[in-house]
Amino acid sequence: MPRDKVYIFDTTLRDGEQSAGVMMNPQEKLEIARNLERLGIDIIEAGFAASSPGDLDAVITIAKEIREPIIASLARAHPNDVDKAWEAVQHAKKPRIHVFLSSSDIQMMHMLRRSKDEVLEMAVSNVTRAKKYLDDVEFSPMDATRTEPEYLYDLLEAVIDAGATTVNIPDTVGYAIPSEFAKLLLDIQKNVKNIDKARLSVHCHNDLGLSVANSLAAVQAGARQVEGCINGLGERAGNAATEEFIMALATRKDYFGVTIDIDTTQLTRTSRLVSEITGFAVQNNKAIVGLNAFRHASGIHQDGILKEKSTYEIIDPTSVGLASNSLVLAKLSGRAGLRARLEELGYELSSEDLDLTFLAFKDLADKKREITDRDLEALMAEQRRVTQINNFQIVDVEIHTGSGKKPSATVTLTNTEGKEFTETCDGNGPVDAVCRAIANVAGIHPTLEEYSVRSITGELDAVGDVTVRLNHNDQLYSGRGADTDIILASAKAYTNALNRMLA
Repeated sequence: MPRDKVYIFDTTLRDGEQSAGVMMNPQEKLEIARNLERLGIDIIEAGFAASSPGDLDAVITIAKEIREPIIASLARAHPNDVDKAWEAVQHAKKPRIHVFLSSSDIQMMHMLRRSKDEVLEMAVSNVTRAKKYLDDVEFSPMDATRTEPEYLYDLLEAVIDAGATTVNIPDTVGYAIPSEFAKLLLDIQKNVKNIDKARLSVHCHNDLGLSVANSLAAVQAGARQVEGCINGLGERAGNAATEEFIMALATRKDYFGVTIDIDTTQLTRTSRLVSEITGFAVQNNKAIVGLNAFRHASGIHQDGILKEKSTYEIIDPTSVGLASNSLVLAKLSGRAGLRARLEELGYELSSEDLDLTFLAFKDLADKKREITDRDLEALMAEQRRVTQINNFQIVDVEIHTGSGKKPSATVTLTNTEGKEFTETCDGNGPVDAVCRAIANVAGIHPTLEEYSVRSITGELDAVGDVTVRLNHNDQLYSGRGADTDIILASAKAYTNALNRMLA
């Protein structure tokens, strides 16, 4: 294996889906996987096959469709999990089983309630079981950064002897400090006698905001696989953001002295797709992919950029997929112009899809004087939501409100059989009235945990992007909707979340 290459392992489809409120169906996962393949990701962790029939189906679908990256499934150190993982990834051109097991005293005592010897035997027996199915086996001692070092060395040595080809050191609770984490990696390489037979990997969480820093410190210390999620999704505060450590390694090749096989121009598009599907908006000042990542407000900065971009930009925006110049479309733009711009943005449309998109584009062009790339991305996201198989779709929304009047909304929806349902409700405001009416149609009244709206662009006629998060039976469901009419966008977002709930 090349010692100077860092392999990028993306777990957006597994650990990313563990973000509270995120839920992806198999087709959405496949769409993200295709973008990860286009990006050049080396290993895609497609899911946790034993966790549910839906996850099993998703991993099987991705394993059959995605051919270039290694396709991995997570598995607890349990025979049934290992067998399910193989059932899912056996269809892949390059399959991997990723076995994990708690190794810290606190987790062994309170979660596993097993002795150290028992845990070591479980790890070895299940790595051995996975090895009977395939050559590529990864093992993760969960909570490694709080594990007694001597026990960690013994555990890693034993699983490598059993056939593990990658050993991953997870900072499961985001506890490590970069210098401390680097020392752990160096100590592992010094004390695990057979470490040269396996690739050393890391998986860092962001509870202290150090996941990317820890990942980069690990690369300096000899790790040659880094695991993360697009947009930093994941449990609690999330994982290391895949786009951030990729660009750190790409931008500072002089410092790290390693190579990566990544098409960084796909980062922005992949980030926005993941944001759209998961319902998790990317914060404006997010590194690499945030709306403000390449915006300059200070007069001093603007002056420098105008004279020489490198004065304040260490990354060329085009290198992460931002257009150097944006072709603005308008009402008189035709199908050819729309298709050309969408293709430049990475969308591939059939003639039928183009016809549907063009109708939506014309409708938007009647409301907006100019349509930018961000508008087109919002349009394509909305088209994706409309064309998915949904329980309900919006036909009409009518609002009655005014100063001193109690807002009232009449909403008409259709179900999958085409049957129409109309409900009228009052509310504290027009959005509240609309959501109450939609909930009455669906026959479900979840708690609204979060409602947010942001402008896609800066004009008064901008498209509004609404995100809602609903709580039903202690499960969170996210939904998004976009329209120049904020009330309609809110209705779309609420309906989108309800459809996910009903699915």
